[in-house]
Amino acid sequence: MSPQPDEPSDRHDGLDAIFRPKSIAVLGVTNTPGTVPHDIFVNLLSARFQGVVYPVAPRKRHIAGVRAYDYVLDIPDPVDLAVLVFPGAVCEQALLQCVQKGIRAAVIISAGFREVGPQGLERENRIKAIAHEHGMRLIGPNCLGVINTEPDVLLNASFARAMPAAGQIAFLSQSGALCTAVLDYAQGKGIGFSKFISLGNKADVGEVDLLEYLATDPQTSVILMYLEEMTHGRQLIEVARRITREGDRPKPILAIKGGRTPAGAAAAQSHTGALAASDRVCNAVFEQAGIIRCTSLEEMFNTAQLLAYQPLPRGRKIAIVTNAGGPGVMATDAAIERGLELARFASDTTKKLKKALPAAANIKNPIDVIGDARDDRYIAAMEAVFTDKNVDQVLVILTPQSMTNITQIANAVCNVHKRFAGSGKSLACSFMGARDVAPGIQILQQAGIPHYILPEWATDAMTSVIRYREWLQRKPSTVKQYPARKAEAGAILDNAPDGYLTEVDALRVLQAYGFPLVDFRLTQSADEAAAAADETGYPVVLRIVCPKIIHKFDARGVILNLQSADEVRRAFVSMREHVLKTVSESDITGFLVRKMIPSGKEVILGINRDPLFGHVVMFGLGGLYVEAFKDVTFRVVPIDELTAKDMIDGLRASSVLRGLRGEEPSDVNAIEDALKRLSQLAADFPRIAEMDINPLIVHPSGQGAHVADVRIRLQTQ
Repeated sequence: MSPQPDEPSDRHDGLDAIFRPKSIAVLGVTNTPGTVPHDIFVNLLSARFQGVVYPVAPRKRHIAGVRAYDYVLDIPDPVDLAVLVFPGAVCEQALLQCVQKGIRAAVIISAGFREVGPQGLERENRIKAIAHEHGMRLIGPNCLGVINTEPDVLLNASFARAMPAAGQIAFLSQSGALCTAVLDYAQGKGIGFSKFISLGNKADVGEVDLLEYLATDPQTSVILMYLEEMTHGRQLIEVARRITREGDRPKPILAIKGGRTPAGAAAAQSHTGALAASDRVCNAVFEQAGIIRCTSLEEMFNTAQLLAYQPLPRGRKIAIVTNAGGPGVMATDAAIERGLELARFASDTTKKLKKALPAAANIKNPIDVIGDARDDRYIAAMEAVFTDKNVDQVLVILTPQSMTNITQIANAVCNVHKRFAGSGKSLACSFMGARDVAPGIQILQQAGIPHYILPEWATDAMTSVIRYREWLQRKPSTVKQYPARKAEAGAILDNAPDGYLTEVDALRVLQAYGFPLVDFRLTQSADEAAAAADETGYPVVLRIVCPKIIHKFDARGVILNLQSADEVRRAFVSMREHVLKTVSESDITGFLVRKMIPSGKEVILGINRDPLFGHVVMFGLGGLYVEAFKDVTFRVVPIDELTAKDMIDGLRASSVLRGLRGEEPSDVNAIEDALKRLSQLAADFPRIAEMDINPLIVHPSGQGAHVADVRIRLQTQ
């Protein structure tokens, strides 16, 4: 049975027909230069494609000196790949002919599909169905095309202005227009590519398929993505995590995610739902999958160059070599602010620097070889730091002064870098300026040494690289499975109608999954409430249980710290009289008596069901201010042992829980335990649309935590 059009495909082997075809038919070619149908065909020829190219151009004898065919079926030889540049309305018929010809893959450049409205969407669904029915792989429609720079392929099936240089970076983008800008940018920076793919509308091949393919591509060492929408979110996490840290040759993935999606209106009553805007969830997903998220192309390519052309440094210790004090100070500040550390030089290094540099030079880190430095001083400083075991990364800064021999220094940097290639230390340069330093920058780029206009950009990239190194060093972690009374919870969750559970049912669900709760009783009268309080022990809390009252404190539906049976009776009567002013008797389920929870720090835990990634768990400091400060972390279910810890450490205010100014630390282990139980509960019951535990009151270290309030909203998918 063929996979359905909306399911991810496992036919990754079919992508070779796209990236390594032996023969290509271009359908819809014209003889008019400057048009997409003409330029794609000419690009294939001018890139020196190592196979055969056939133009399909009805009623044309030849295109660019190559014999043309009226129909793809007229081509006498086998064809691996079809590139369609016919108008969108014609593509369906052309694709059917490709199927008849036995073509295994197609790139549909043409527009006029779902991006133009309902009629275009119907057209796209038809070509998608054709591809899936016949096992054909499809890139597009509405895309720029694909490029493969491998010497034995040299494929430029795109309407880009020029074939990029070969390199180790693969780039895939949902925006065709962005692709052209990226190619131009990369050419100016001397950046090469292994593969370059415009995804377009992703009718068949999507980012997950391409990640799987690029994971085993020997020409690719770094993968870059620009995405405007994501499909198959959970599969993306699994595939990306595997690529970025597993196997003999893990590969870093960098991504820009464009667009923001507002939280749904139905989530407005939930703290978790209100905070879980999709972009925040996307950020968490990337972190959980080991994807480095970038906010700009500059940031993406700055980091990619270090990852592609330099070794992964062992640690955060950086040595800075400069010929100007000001930029050295700026670089130092930027490095420290980003979490890097200035290396403390060994005594031998200091001796070498003192001997080789003039007395006015600064031989401490950052090393200032001073303004009249020529290549010999740069060589001496670089040799010293590259042999120092305390140095992990090196940043070389140059400012153009009248005595600065820029090209000689650039060549010297390249030579030292080559000599110490096996040191495991990464090197970045910042030749500051534009016109005067341009020849030096070109020398560095040709040697594969990353160059940055500003030292701060270099430290940004170095920090991202270190985060990836730490991701690789992360210890394996498992998802803990707690003993739970799943059937007991299911009797409540599976049978309740959509909407909010009563507080009693929500507490019983938590009870079945082992969450820390105090004793509670549901009562219907003042005497029952007093008797329940006597059983649980004082002090107690009295709470209204009413589906129509969501925020109990606002409705005066909570009274704390009741110390005797008489106080409980009076509180019961007072609360009942007040709430009956806004709801009817039949709306009230009862009055909950709960033992008063000892004081502690308040945190919030929550579940939200994201339309793309499924259940996500949220954590933050609780109480009234969680939505104001929005200091929260998210992770996709299921979360493992280390991820629970990451969620706590990821808060800006996590130090509040660790103990500030002599305060006793909170029981962080109890929070981790609650997060993992929450993840298990969410995984077991897809009907949970939203859930808030707000607050979970956390006691001092070793004394546990208690759930103070919980809300669960159910919604059938």
